[in-house]
Amino acid sequence: MSQSGPCLWTRLPQSSPAPCERFKLACCSHQQYVYVLGGRHSTCQRDFWSYNVVCNEWAELNCTSDAAPEALEEHSMVAHEGSVLVFGGMLDCAYSSLRCPLWVFDVMKQKWVHWHGKSPQTESPSNRKGHSAVVIGSNMLLYGGYIDLKGSSQEFWSLDLDSMVWSPLSCSPQSSLGPGPRHSHACAAFQSCMYLYGGLKGLREQRDFWMWNSSSSTWSSLKTKCGPSKLVGHSAVTYRDCMLVFGGRDGQNFPQNVLWRYNFSSQSWNQITALPNSSPPPKIDHCCAGLGPSYRPRSQKPASNPGHQTQLEDKIRRFKNKCFPARLSFLGSENEIELQPLTPERSNSPDKTEKEWRMDCLTFENKALKNRWSFEEEMDVNISQHLPDMLLVVGGRPCTPHTPISVWQMTLADS
Repeated sequence: MSQSGPCLWTRLPQSSPAPCERFKLACCSHQQYVYVLGGRHSTCQRDFWSYNVVCNEWAELNCTSDAAPEALEEHSMVAHEGSVLVFGGMLDCAYSSLRCPLWVFDVMKQKWVHWHGKSPQTESPSNRKGHSAVVIGSNMLLYGGYIDLKGSSQEFWSLDLDSMVWSPLSCSPQSSLGPGPRHSHACAAFQSCMYLYGGLKGLREQRDFWMWNSSSSTWSSLKTKCGPSKLVGHSAVTYRDCMLVFGGRDGQNFPQNVLWRYNFSSQSWNQITALPNSSPPPKIDHCCAGLGPSYRPRSQKPASNPGHQTQLEDKIRRFKNKCFPARLSFLGSENEIELQPLTPERSNSPDKTEKEWRMDCLTFENKALKNRWSFEEEMDVNISQHLPDMLLVVGGRPCTPHTPISVWQMTLADS
């Protein structure tokens, strides 16, 4: 079993304006922003927000144009080369089956745009909820979901993001049959493969683990001696050469707050423990977004402007995750966010006292960072290249009504 140091959780206080608390939402990260769309509060929401992790500020974006989505829940959301793509999640009605429920937001233009394929579209997936979507190369892969009147689906689709043309995926004769009908599962992409864990097959919770190899068009069932239990409504993200799985409800219908890591190289699971006094709450139907270089897809290169960067080297000092020792008393502070708790060589020490754990924690001042980079747009500096690694858990059940959306940050000790 692969080993891992502990992790540090902090709830980030949200000031106004901010979206209300919700679940069954969707989010994705792009540069230093997290985009959040829809979900359910007392009713299904039709609002669209961006969250600047550097400034800890929310901004509501337009979602009323004819190219924008309607109220959505249990939809998917991914980012690719300056675009945010949203699929599914419409409330069931006769209109749901008459169109392909795909919407595209242009990050640079800050508006929703109509998408058009380069050839007449012969077939495309219908509306669904609780499906998964990941990006591999220049393709968005979409699996399963719950389709009204049909129940759980095992449909598997690929959207070519260059031509915007859909095509169904089928496995080779040498492949296993695959996960079968599935919804409320979680997926993550690594290199040319998509990894799928758990979810509902009909009404039954699952704990199976599958890998789709896009190069060979084959499914493989991954057998491990340990790992998460049956999970529904959980989340998954890729971190370096691992997959992180958080939350969800188990087979007994209890919400979980456990963080698991699957190492693609060693093909093993390990549970990541939280530092003292920093445990996250149990969450179901939340969403996760990873920011920083360790969460960036291996094939994705950060945008940059080398000409400007050379001129700026002498004018500003790059943000290099400068840290200072701090106790865990900063938890809940609105001016600080934790970063890199412990050092790798100390992270596995079993004999450290709670006081030593606290004194080893490192933080950076979010307010100072905001001031330093306040002229980012004018000087064309891509701050996303200098972000520390962080995982944000946004929204989810159980939730407190009449409060801003909950945002929890997780930092791994070996990040």
